[in-house]
Amino acid sequence: MTDIFSDNPSLAALLPRLTSTDATVRRLALIELADAEDESQLPWLIQATNDQEAEVRAEAAALLAGWEEAPVITALADLLLDADEAVRAAAAQSLSGIKTRAAGLQLLPWLDHDDAFVRAAALRALRELRLTEAALLALSALADGDASVRREAVGVLGWLKFIQALPKLADLAERDSDIDVRRAATGALGMATDQTVLPALLAALRDAFWVVREEAATTLGKLKFTDAMPELINALNDDYWQVRLRAARALGRIGHADALPALIETLTHPVSNLRKEAAIALGEIGADAAIPALTAAEGDPDPEVRKLARIALTRIDTLLATKM
Repeated sequence: MTDIFSDNPSLAALLPRLTSTDATVRRLALIELADAEDESQLPWLIQATNDQEAEVRAEAAALLAGWEEAPVITALADLLLDADEAVRAAAAQSLSGIKTRAAGLQLLPWLDHDDAFVRAAALRALRELRLTEAALLALSALADGDASVRREAVGVLGWLKFIQALPKLADLAERDSDIDVRRAATGALGMATDQTVLPALLAALRDAFWVVREEAATTLGKLKFTDAMPELINALNDDYWQVRLRAARALGRIGHADALPALIETLTHPVSNLRKEAAIALGEIGADAAIPALTAAEGDPDPEVRKLARIALTRIDTLLATKM
């Protein structure tokens, strides 16, 4: 492997440091070697993943990010089983950035590994690749005993928009023991094309944890389920303003006049971000009944609320003009 140094004096100067007995010296030399961005450096970086010192292995794993040659993927996948937690994390992070189909296919067998961290890391790496070959494996992983694996499997299925997973995702959104899994599954239900997921989303809107309720309100707004309006209106009184904000946003997107009284009341809420969302939502609904409240909001102490109230009034005027 020393051939890569023979024609490059600057790289040749690194050789003694790359083979130093001092781990810190080796690690810093690897960084300089990687800075050259020369493909011929890969054998050295891959070799460094077997270094006796964890700090060097972790650095090598991080430096291999962006390279997707088969030997690189193999080396990084092997590091997912490293004895050192920092090395495993660095390898998982580098794998999460893969962009090619070939690299993704190379990771598929790791989805059946005995180690939960490996399964979760492989799923995370596959998430944005949208490989159809990963769909059934991810669907099976929804029943995994490890919450991190279930969460990453939800991500894969959500990116794939794998409609066949909706019943299992709905069950996870409503009943999984892990908060993050319930939240992820609730968001993934946004791929629905009908109201079969409505009961699960309404259950999520009543979840004991606000982050799940917030996600449920967001998803209901995306799907524009009119039948969810009564519970979304109730959510405007949630103990957490983040949930109230998403509920207001959802009601605006649904665009039904039945939400007007609650949104008009929200336009005077002490939290300015919530008043902003109420103004936007009233403009989206576009009913003339909101004009007095929006006109009053033009005197709001928050300039952003005043601005959004004016925009909403203009929008309503335009909508009413088109109906004449």
